[in-house]
Amino acid sequence: MYQKGLKDVVAVHTKIASVDGDIGELRYRGILVDKLVATKSFEELATFIWTGEIDAAKDSKMNHYRELPSHIKAVIDVLPKEVSLMDAMRTAISAFAHPSFKAMPIEEQAVILTAGLPMIVARHYRNQLGLPIIEANNDLSHTANYLWMLTGEVPSEVQVEALETYLKLTMEHGLNASTFAARVTISTESDLTAAITSALGTMKGPLHGGAPSGVITMLNEFKDPTQIRTIVKNKIENGEKIMGFGHRIYKTEDPRSILLREKCSELQGKDPWLDIATIAEKEIIELLAEYKPGRKLYTNVEYYAAAIMRSINMPSELFTPTFSVARIVGWTAHAIEQLEDNTIFRPQSIYVGELK
Repeated sequence: MYQKGLKDVVAVHTKIASVDGDIGELRYRGILVDKLVATKSFEELATFIWTGEIDAAKDSKMNHYRELPSHIKAVIDVLPKEVSLMDAMRTAISAFAHPSFKAMPIEEQAVILTAGLPMIVARHYRNQLGLPIIEANNDLSHTANYLWMLTGEVPSEVQVEALETYLKLTMEHGLNASTFAARVTISTESDLTAAITSALGTMKGPLHGGAPSGVITMLNEFKDPTQIRTIVKNKIENGEKIMGFGHRIYKTEDPRSILLREKCSELQGKDPWLDIATIAEKEIIELLAEYKPGRKLYTNVEYYAAAIMRSINMPSELFTPTFSVARIVGWTAHAIEQLEDNTIFRPQSIYVGELK
């Protein structure tokens, strides 16, 4: 049977996560994500996703690996400033493929790469800006340290909580395009660095990892709340895509967007831009229901991800890299699971050209 894009084709059995789009439910290893986000840190939740051991997920060892190997630093530092962050991440992750690294247990490799990715992002980002490198601060959490290395300032508790909520909600989401790419690569019995490089290359594509930037562009057009309805109406009538609404999987509200909305509500009144984003959501949903009845176009995670990023003053060029800083947990977990009962991916194709 031919299914373009492999839509709805079941390719793997997994114990890592389940996504039920009909009822808007996301579970990590059988537990509803809202329960986990409320009680677990990024480090604890990452360990749970890797191991399935919730009570033992206290020390992920991530802070043990907050020093990039010297050759990784050298690779990053010779990259031209014009090289994008996603390309720099892909290059630096590839450079981890040293024999001594590959000799480690794959579970240990997963921790090292997850700890290393935010340092790679921060180092190349500051090199791009011509700013001095900020070394890791082991007194800070994984999320707080990421913000520290980007800015050189200890972030506020509100900033850390907002970003960590986003990171925990996006670290895993089933067999999405980048996760599938990682599993395909590792299924050849390649190595973990190759699998993560494949995933990063897939995440780079605007159809997968670029939506929050599009939301920012749209919301920046709303100079005040009175303009929202007119601008959105014109976009819909001109056939433009309204970024941040609708999801290929969810046929009801994205559970991640609900939790991010709650977090954004805590920041209301502290950022006029964020207030406009909240008002805009209501206006957009009303207009989509009017112009596209029956489509069930609800707010997705990218909409409030953009709101969170803007509220903590994170530049748009860091959106997809930050998404990757979270999703590497899922990529590595799926790569590990793939090798536990591996079969190489080899779908068929149908030739439709001429016979000569």
